[in-house]
Amino acid sequence: MPLRTAQSQPKKTDFRAAQNLARQKSFEKKAKNYKLPLGELAIFTQQIASLLVAGLPLVQCLEALQDQTEDGVFRIIIRDVRIDISSGNSFSASVKKFPRAFNSLFISMVEAGEASGALAEILGKVAAYFEATVKLTKKVKSAMTYPIAVIALAIVLVNVLLIFVIPVFAAMFADFGAKLPMPTQMLIDSSNFLKHNFHWVALGVFAVWWSGKKLISTPKGRRVKDQFLVRAPIFGSLVHKIALSRFCRTYATLIRSGVPILRTLEIVAGASGKVQIEDACTEIARHVSQGGQVSEVLAVNPFFPPMMKHMVKAGETTGNVDGMMNKIADFYDVECEATVASLTSLIEPLLIVFLGVIVGGIVMAMFLPIFQLGAVAGGLQ
Repeated sequence: MPLRTAQSQPKKTDFRAAQNLARQKSFEKKAKNYKLPLGELAIFTQQIASLLVAGLPLVQCLEALQDQTEDGVFRIIIRDVRIDISSGNSFSASVKKFPRAFNSLFISMVEAGEASGALAEILGKVAAYFEATVKLTKKVKSAMTYPIAVIALAIVLVNVLLIFVIPVFAAMFADFGAKLPMPTQMLIDSSNFLKHNFHWVALGVFAVWWSGKKLISTPKGRRVKDQFLVRAPIFGSLVHKIALSRFCRTYATLIRSGVPILRTLEIVAGASGKVQIEDACTEIARHVSQGGQVSEVLAVNPFFPPMMKHMVKAGETTGNVDGMMNKIADFYDVECEATVASLTSLIEPLLIVFLGVIVGGIVMAMFLPIFQLGAVAGGLQ
């Protein structure tokens, strides 16, 4: 028996080693196109900035972060970056090899930090920017989760009622042999259609979703989508304020870190997520390259509110554009939080009314013949 145990132990070890090797190879394949969540990038940036401030060399910072990172794919990325730096390459050149893990803002900030010799300070600024962006995104997502969940629940409930519950009532009403009220008949017809054509309905919904996704991936479709989102009745104001906040915060962070203005505008355009800001950045870059000022473009662009235009102009006059942009971003962050709070308080009663109308309408339509049972059974209708 002890011999068997001794022989089986190496087999277990070999199996685990092979399993770890396979996992390692899988991580290495994913590393090149791995998209790191912004929250994880914020943590990584803050940690490396703190370690650099503490006096550790960059390679040792990366080695420490590699050891403590739980994400297997990101661990491979940090390892490759560390090895690349040890071979003599710069930090910015090393992270450029992983453009999906490290976004253009991070890469440009690293380049600026290396050029100025203040890498730790600049990474601290970009970490603060990432954290502010993640915080705002989480607040918006948490506000949107409740209505989306309620609407999804309503859709599931309506489908369950139409497919499983309504046919039971329909069979009962068929025994009456009388004409049913129009709402009830329409509901039964809808139930019959959905029950016998559910696969076609599901296929149609999928086709619409897939077509919409493909459409908004085109430049024209994306432009239509962004214009609709900004002008939407309830959420348009929030989308607009988030876009303005992101524009100002990104611009201020890059300019304060010493990134050239044309490169800054290029990064801001890519990070904005809205075609209106991309168009504005293109126009600003053209205007600035000809000797103009940022405020002159903002003044004639209807996407930017008058208050923002005047504040940017004041910043240009005093030579403190980045500080003024940060104040504008802070203002819109507060505005976004207030808008999210007001939308949350407004959405709850609207959803209650929505559920009441949908579910209550179905229940009333099904019980309407029962309320008129005497007339229906006597064939008076």
